[in-house]
Amino acid sequence: MAREERETEEPEITDAVEEAAAEAEEAEELTLEEQLAAAQEQAAEYLDGWQRARAELANYKRRTEAQRSEMVQTANADLLARLLPVLDDFRLALANSPDDADGSLEEWQDGMALIAHKFAAVLEAAGVVPIEVEGQAFDPNLHEAISYEEHPDFESGQVIEQVRQGFKLGSRVLRAASVRVAR
Repeated sequence: MAREERETEEPEITDAVEEAAAEAEEAEELTLEEQLAAAQEQAAEYLDGWQRARAELANYKRRTEAQRSEMVQTANADLLARLLPVLDDFRLALANSPDDADGSLEEWQDGMALIAHKFAAVLEAAGVVPIEVEGQAFDPNLHEAISYEEHPDFESGQVIEQVRQGFKLGSRVLRAASVRVAR
């Protein structure tokens, strides 16, 4: 009878072990499913955060470009507004150009010189400075050579004469000076 009892107990133990293994496997599957769901939820959260950050960056770029454009327009408007009175003075002077018969030509020339001085003062206030060229060595960053000439009083590569004034704004060349250069 001891043998019969063992034989009947063994299937019960085997069934119990199999059930425990199935339950453990099922619990592990649930854990893996839960982990997968949590990972998918976290991935969706990261994707949403990335998309929001990307949209914020695009909005920031648009906003800063609009602000930069507005600043440039405001700066240009300010400079142009300061130049308009100079234009008015030139037009008035040209409309009242004298006949040389009454001797007022000299007064008119003095008025034109004052207008030119006023114009130069507006440019200087905006930070525009003339490029110095007299006696300087030719620099292609600052000068535009319109001719190369033999000249006994100047060394080769030295500026002989300025034909058109050049201007800089800070370190930026607005217009290169047109010069004649010794060869």
